[in-house]
Amino acid sequence: MHNPLEGILVIELGTVLTAPLAGMMLADLGARVIKVEHPNGGDPFRRHAGKLYSPHFASYNRNKESIQLDLQTESGRADLLALLARADVLLENYRPGVMTRLGLTQGTLDAVNPRLVWASITGFGAEGPYRDRPCYDAVALGLSGLASQMLEPVQPVMNGPTISDNITGMYAAYGILGALFGRQQSGKGARVEVNMLEASIAFSPEGFAQYTRLGVVPAPQTRVAISQSHAFACADGRLVAVHLSSVEKFWQAFVAVIERPDLLEDARFLDPQLRTRNYAALNDEVARSFRTRTRAQWCERLGASDVPFAPVNTVPEVMEDPQVVQAGTFYRSAHPEQGEMTAIHRPVVIDGARGPTTRPAPTLGEHDAAIRAEFGLG
Repeated sequence: MHNPLEGILVIELGTVLTAPLAGMMLADLGARVIKVEHPNGGDPFRRHAGKLYSPHFASYNRNKESIQLDLQTESGRADLLALLARADVLLENYRPGVMTRLGLTQGTLDAVNPRLVWASITGFGAEGPYRDRPCYDAVALGLSGLASQMLEPVQPVMNGPTISDNITGMYAAYGILGALFGRQQSGKGARVEVNMLEASIAFSPEGFAQYTRLGVVPAPQTRVAISQSHAFACADGRLVAVHLSSVEKFWQAFVAVIERPDLLEDARFLDPQLRTRNYAALNDEVARSFRTRTRAQWCERLGASDVPFAPVNTVPEVMEDPQVVQAGTFYRSAHPEQGEMTAIHRPVVIDGARGPTTRPAPTLGEHDAAIRAEFGLG
C-alpha cells in the first residue's frame, strides 16, 4: 500500500509546471510516468537558467522517464498512440484546440483505449471569452482574486513562490485519482478537465464566503487579522511568526512572554473580536517589544510558554532545522550525468514508507531506446 499507484502507466505531455507537478505527484505514489518531449529542447523548463537540466525542471520531474517524440509528424503521433494503447492516464496542459489539431480527439483516444483517463489542464477552460488567452501564475493569481488578498494596493509587489501553477497541478492529480477509482467501478475511462482560474478560486473559498455571507471584500490583512497571525522583527533583524487566534490561553501566555501585562487591560484588545478589529494597532504595540531581544532569545521564551510560534526560516535554515533533519525531508540522489543533487521526499507517508525509490529527473530522451524497445515503437 505504500506505493498505491504501482502498475499505473501515465503518459505525460506536460511542460513547465502544472502537468509536470501532477505527473510527479502520481509518480511519487508509485505510478510509472513517461514524459513525452519534443526533440528540439524538450520541456521549455529544461532551459530555464540551466541548459537542458535546470534546477526548475529537476524539481518538478523526478521519478519520470523521458522519450522524444515530434507530435507534428505522423510517425510521432503513431508512436504516442501506441503508448496510449497500454496507458492508464494521459496528462497534458496544452492550450485548447492543440490536441484536436494534432488529431488527438476524444473519439481517437477512445478507439485506441476506452479505459484511458485523459486529464487536460488549461488556463481558463475549454469555453468562454478567455479560452484562447495564455495563462501563467501571475495571470491566474490576478484573475482569481488571490492576488488582491496578498498585494498592498499602494505599492504592489509580487512576492513568494509559485501558487496558482502548483495549486492547479495538485487539483489535476486529485481529479485523476478520482477518475481512476471510478474506472474500477465502471470499467471505462474518463475526461478530467482542470483550469488554473477555477483551481485558484477553489483554493481560497474563505474570501468568497466572507463576501457572499458578510459583505466583506477581503484585503491583504483580512485573514491574518482574523487568525491573529503576526510576524515580528527581532533585535538581530531576524523574524519570528506567531499565531494567536485558537484559544485565549495562547494570547495570555504571549502577553506574559513579551512582558506586556498592560495589553490585557487595553480596551482595544480585550477579546478576539477587538484584537481583530485593531489588528494593526496591536501589531505595532508588540513589534516594539520584539526589537528588544534576538530571535534565538524569543524562540526560547515562546517555546517554553507553549505559544504557537516559529522562526521565519530562510531556505538554508529550513534544511538545517532539527525537525526537518529528523524527518529526513531532504535526500541526496545521484544522476549519471548531472552528479549528486538534493531533492525533497514526497510529504505523504503510507504504511510507514515514503514511497518508491526516488530517481532524479531524466535528461532529455534518456529512456528513448528502452521505451521504444518495450513498446515496439518505430
